[in-house]
Amino acid sequence: MKINLDGVLSTVAQRPCSHFDERPDEADISLLVIHNISLPAGQFGTPFVDELFMGSIDCNAHPSFSDLKNLRVSAHCFIKRTGEAIQYVPFEKRAWHAGQSEYEDAPACNNFSIGIELEGTDTAPYSLEQYKTLTIISKSIMQRYPKITPSRIVGHCDIAPGRKTDPGSSFNWPLFFNMLEQLS
Repeated sequence: MKINLDGVLSTVAQRPCSHFDERPDEADISLLVIHNISLPAGQFGTPFVDELFMGSIDCNAHPSFSDLKNLRVSAHCFIKRTGEAIQYVPFEKRAWHAGQSEYEDAPACNNFSIGIELEGTDTAPYSLEQYKTLTIISKSIMQRYPKITPSRIVGHCDIAPGRKTDPGSSFNWPLFFNMLEQLS
């Protein structure tokens, strides 16, 4: 899978959203952050994650959505349980996925990171198809952005401890890193 000069993945569905802006320094893309999301919480295969990232979610569609009103968030990519990937924001641009965050004393991780959301929860096992797609996309990202190494692939919980817990205890880091190494 290739990434073009604009930071767009080949062979991945593109759903351009408006929830992004310019990075302060395009040359400083140096962190990959793994997240999880499901809307409503614990429900998979709904249209609501896509609608959230596209800014079109109906906050009256479910009682738990009331706190999403006027929320402007995005991820670079979203990987469904089936392994299907959608790219919302080119990697060259700053997606709004990390919120208040810090990594190795550098604040505002959105400035220098790429965010990938997995359809899931902290406690439900992720599908093998998701790990396969995540591995392929991560490998492509590492080739295009060499400052991202395995040691600079982290969970949302690592950059916002106490505030975020994803991708959670259900994410199998050893499996993912082994798959990443095998793809070399």
